[in-house]
Amino acid sequence: MVVRVATVAFEGIEARPIDVQVQLSSGAVAFAVVGLADKAVAESRERVRAALNASGLAMPARRVTVNLAPADVPKEGSHYDLPIALAVMAAIGAIPADALAGFTVLGELALDGSITSVAGALPAAVAANARGHGLICPFACGPEAAWASSSIEILAPRSLVQLANHFRGSQVMSRPQPAIRAQGAAYPDLRDIKGQESAKRALEIAAAGGHNLVMSGPPGSGKSMLAARLPSILPPLSPRELLEVSMIHSVAGALAGGELTDRRPFRAPHHSASMAALVGGGASARPGEVSLAHHGVLFLDELPEFQAQVLDSLRQPIETGEVAIARVHHRVVYPARFQLIAAMNPCRCGHANDPGYACRRMPNERCVANYQGRISGPLLDRFDLAIDVPAVTAADLILPPPTEGSAEALRRVMAARDIQARRYAAMGLPHVASNAAAPPNVIEAAARMDDAGSALLREAAERMHLTARGFHRSLKLARTLADLEGAECVGRVHLAEALSYRPRGQKQSQAA
Repeated sequence: MVVRVATVAFEGIEARPIDVQVQLSSGAVAFAVVGLADKAVAESRERVRAALNASGLAMPARRVTVNLAPADVPKEGSHYDLPIALAVMAAIGAIPADALAGFTVLGELALDGSITSVAGALPAAVAANARGHGLICPFACGPEAAWASSSIEILAPRSLVQLANHFRGSQVMSRPQPAIRAQGAAYPDLRDIKGQESAKRALEIAAAGGHNLVMSGPPGSGKSMLAARLPSILPPLSPRELLEVSMIHSVAGALAGGELTDRRPFRAPHHSASMAALVGGGASARPGEVSLAHHGVLFLDELPEFQAQVLDSLRQPIETGEVAIARVHHRVVYPARFQLIAAMNPCRCGHANDPGYACRRMPNERCVANYQGRISGPLLDRFDLAIDVPAVTAADLILPPPTEGSAEALRRVMAARDIQARRYAAMGLPHVASNAAAPPNVIEAAARMDDAGSALLREAAERMHLTARGFHRSLKLARTLADLEGAECVGRVHLAEALSYRPRGQKQSQAA
């Protein structure tokens, strides 16, 4: 007799169905797991054996064969413990043989028979609901899995004994409720920043259209303060975005207590981060910072201090909105539609642009070019806005706080985002929520430039030697500027301001 229990294997944020098959047969006493299992799955034999003993059950004195089908799909992780244990319990008659029909099961076992949390409960619940299954998961994962659907049946036991009692009818478990993360401390407010009005204007434009922004300025000019206040002027996640973000964080094991929040992610890795940490990878192809920042912000402070190869690995995710990690046995794709915000000093000492400053190592222009030359031209071309953030004077610091803060800027940003969402939904693109995410052919139709604007863009493209990417990114930025004003068409003034924000990488390379 073969007992079957459904579980899943994770490929990115997708949960692929896996069939756990357990057979008891005569022969030498053994416990074998087959089906391209990694070390964590192979070690489940000892965890299952100890958990059954702690629950008052003994492994049968027979040959136990566990097959994880399909056998050519790599099996990774400890969430196979619970389905294997339940299949063994059904095979020896500890629970009814048909009790597990219609359930997808995942969970890790402790040696005392308790069931501990695992990553990926939300994608597993979504996949189970799509198959018409219920879900059996650890108690700690129940609030997370409950978000998949209000109609899916979810059992979230604390231990094997509790689950066995539920199936026998001596104990009934209630369905877990979705958990919402309590609102944390308020975001830092733009009102805290004195001066830097042009930088705050650029930050608002970046938030309104989801554009990439790079800030350059001397130490202490407020670049990091500006970036830290960007989340305060970003709209909350939509339901579709919330599900995508939560599934990524679930696979990464980053949903504390299964609590979801509509706050956009803000990731700020240190400049010593490796390529695997930034774009994802490792032995099990885990999501990196670019995926954890999906529908949110990836902030790279001290941009030139990152390794050049690490920075250039961002070029493909910025364009496609996803990152593909290839391994020998499988290929994993994670979503990575993030907004890149970067800050940097003009040179290593940070003061090359200060009036009267002379670098001791080399002429100021060459010092700036050498330092900023660590950033490749193709990466710079992917920034929609490049601004200089000058040092704040004492006269600015003694002024009273500005009258406008994050609340006022957020209202303008949300109004512009609403215009963009309605525009692209009317064009049959409901998945495009901002101008920055619009395809080039779509933004050309959405811009609706007047004659003066078309003439200016054509002339600027020739004089500034804009690439095709730079051309379309300038058009997207101009469309955002028009949306902030509520204008139907992109005018000459919008294009002029958009072109003023283009990165100056070409000039720096000439100086070098």
